[in-house]
Amino acid sequence: MKRLLALPLAALFLLSACANFTTHTVSEGTIERYLMNAVAGFDPAEATGLPLNVALKTAKVTLGPDGRQVAVLDVRGQVAVDALFARLPVDVALKLEGSPVYDSTEKAVFIRQLKMLEGSIDTPLYRGDLAPVTNSVLEVVSYLLDNTPVYRLDETDARQRMLGMIPMDVRVAPGRLEFVPRD
Repeated sequence: MKRLLALPLAALFLLSACANFTTHTVSEGTIERYLMNAVAGFDPAEATGLPLNVALKTAKVTLGPDGRQVAVLDVRGQVAVDALFARLPVDVALKLEGSPVYDSTEKAVFIRQLKMLEGSIDTPLYRGDLAPVTNSVLEVVSYLLDNTPVYRLDETDARQRMLGMIPMDVRVAPGRLEFVPRD
């Protein structure tokens, strides 16, 4: 009988200990580095079926601008389209806004509900606003960010592994993401 009571008490103790953790925070810089690495490992040709190569040159992340629960991504890079026997490079600059969402199954944060704030392209044939192809570009970037986390809990760290075991949400604060127990 004592053993039967010990198991629920141990689980209750573990959950209360997890709830007493201070929030785990992630800085903008950490997310920028994570995003750069994630995009470097992303294969758009496999994901979209299009012969594309993506190279991200810079990524600036702003969390919680004006106290809002959003992330602003200011990214610059190059998309190269392989057409026939030539590669057509396109320099792309995008400023996007989206909502950070924690996926407890993946133990990762994704940026969802994207909106294009600004966008421009520079090719040998055209330089200027991205407006004519905004929807197409937004679809590809949305697909990428829906499937590529901008941060993942580090399960080799005992504290983060424990955080991943309890229901969590992510809250945006100026300059950081905060992992907090779900209400």
